[in-house]
Amino acid sequence: MTHWLRFEHENHSGFGSLEAGIITVCEGDLFANPIPTGQTLALSEVRLLTPSQASKMIGLWNNYHELADKLGQAIPAEPLYFIKTSNSYLPHDGIVKRPPAYEGKILYEGELGIVIGKTCSNVSEDEAAASIFGYTCVNDVTALELLQRDASFAQWCRAKSCDSFGVFGPVIATGLDAQTLTVKTLLNGKERQNYPCRDMIFSPAQIVSMISREMTLFAGDVIACGTSTGAGPMRSGQVVEIVIDGIGSLRNSFDSLEDKNI
Repeated sequence: MTHWLRFEHENHSGFGSLEAGIITVCEGDLFANPIPTGQTLALSEVRLLTPSQASKMIGLWNNYHELADKLGQAIPAEPLYFIKTSNSYLPHDGIVKRPPAYEGKILYEGELGIVIGKTCSNVSEDEAAASIFGYTCVNDVTALELLQRDASFAQWCRAKSCDSFGVFGPVIATGLDAQTLTVKTLLNGKERQNYPCRDMIFSPAQIVSMISREMTLFAGDVIACGTSTGAGPMRSGQVVEIVIDGIGSLRNSFDSLEDKNI
């Protein structure tokens, strides 16, 4: 297992592998045989960036049996998904901010994120599995009341793509079996979510294969696998941590000048 990250150091960005708090700096292509430069940096010396430069982030809805049962939702025949736009991306330790014109509830949703390692289009499940570079932590932040603000049109992209709402990191972990992982979400240190990834309706390989039939996926793209029970609202000043053993802890604070209606 290897942990890969992107960072900023002395006004320059770079990437490398992380072990025991030390970054081995690399050059070339993160997804195609990166080459160590010989330089090392302490993790404390850098500012973390999102671990990939995703052309898109895709988020799944209704992909866990437990949540589907709780909400009375039918099991879907294929992945149900939306897009989070690139302006929403936020790294570890970044601040999630309330949109100025929105006063409703803002939710955290802890999720496992798939990171694509090579271009794939219309691939089989086996080919999809080989196209997965690794996994990361995701907080799929949502402006809940924007979703159904207009009764004629469900606004998934709008509710999910506000600035700072696409949180992922701190690293990409390779060499993991997603079925063995557990997603935990802590709000100010108190556990709010704790669910096993083996409860997914669609496995990571199925997700990648089925989405690739309609949409080309590129190296660095992120697919958030959906959340289970326990997602909820954030208040100003609270800290949310998405913890997945084997990957790490994605930590962000929520800054809101007004928390009306929460």
